[in-house]
Amino acid sequence: MVPAAAAVAAASPAALPRSTSPRGRRPRARACSFRCAGPSARSSALVSSYVSQVQVQHKLQAYPLLSFQLALVLFHVQKSGSAGHGHPRIRQLRGRPDCSRQAEVMGSTVDDDEACELVSGSDLVIGEGDDSVSAYLFKAVKNNNGTGILLLSDIFGFQDSATRDFAYRVACNGYNVLVPDLFRGNPWKLNVPFDGDSFERWRAGQAPGRVSGDIDACTRWLVDEFKAAGVSKKLGVIGFCYGGGRLVETLARDAESCFSAGVCFYGSRMDASLGDRVAAPVLFVCGDGDPLCPVETVRELEGRARGARAAVYAGRGHGFAHRPQSVEEDGDAEDAFNAMRGWLHDHLLA
Repeated sequence: MVPAAAAVAAASPAALPRSTSPRGRRPRARACSFRCAGPSARSSALVSSYVSQVQVQHKLQAYPLLSFQLALVLFHVQKSGSAGHGHPRIRQLRGRPDCSRQAEVMGSTVDDDEACELVSGSDLVIGEGDDSVSAYLFKAVKNNNGTGILLLSDIFGFQDSATRDFAYRVACNGYNVLVPDLFRGNPWKLNVPFDGDSFERWRAGQAPGRVSGDIDACTRWLVDEFKAAGVSKKLGVIGFCYGGGRLVETLARDAESCFSAGVCFYGSRMDASLGDRVAAPVLFVCGDGDPLCPVETVRELEGRARGARAAVYAGRGHGFAHRPQSVEEDGDAEDAFNAMRGWLHDHLLA
């Protein structure tokens, strides 16, 4: 299914590159279309160190719509590396990816030194002492457009592979993507069953003031690194689920207009009344079968926030854009990514 024609038209320019890649724990094997931007846009076949443990060819057959390019990336980060931008509030922990291996994909061999030239990654600590927040920076290498993106994760945290896969893919399009640890090392675990009482106790431990303070600290870091330094005049913000709800709050208190665009994927617990205070144009992406992100809330935000657009996908539930579970969801996830890509391009680069 595709979203409303007006939202797609507003969010999808005709000729922009595609890219995708996983990072972190072993990903669910699936094939995605892939084309990276650059002076000479081209396709690269990439594979992670886990690819030998998954049935790639089987998945290529299971996902025919997206199987013409496999884009899984080897992204083992070494502890050695150079300091990050020399910024006084940063302590960089890790350096460039380990790209010392070769990989065979669909009968052809590619050198991972070439593959890993697309994006570099660094663990950061922003701030000092008890006020510090861990984060991960995905930095475009060959086609860097100088623009910073803050990506706010769902409840599974900044180290979750689905979140890092998505962040890597955004970085492949030329952006520098900062993913903070919103939960201070205590995200909700993927293998823990959702129990109402347990979840509410966990959520109560994530003090809203502390979370918003960490987001603001990361925003200030992006401003210093990209806007104040004159590298880029605009910043963007992306949020999933929990992070989508925080995105609305972040933009509503953005009195200094740090952000010029936002993309909110099925934000949970969004306060529609804040829409009147959101100045940056936001693309709201959701499914009409998602109880955690009611379409009515999205439509109200679309009406209240200046320049907002809603892309509502028929039959889709929560998490389909960055955690697709079927061929059909893969197709809509690809469409939603392209809508986001176009939205960021139009509001941050054009």
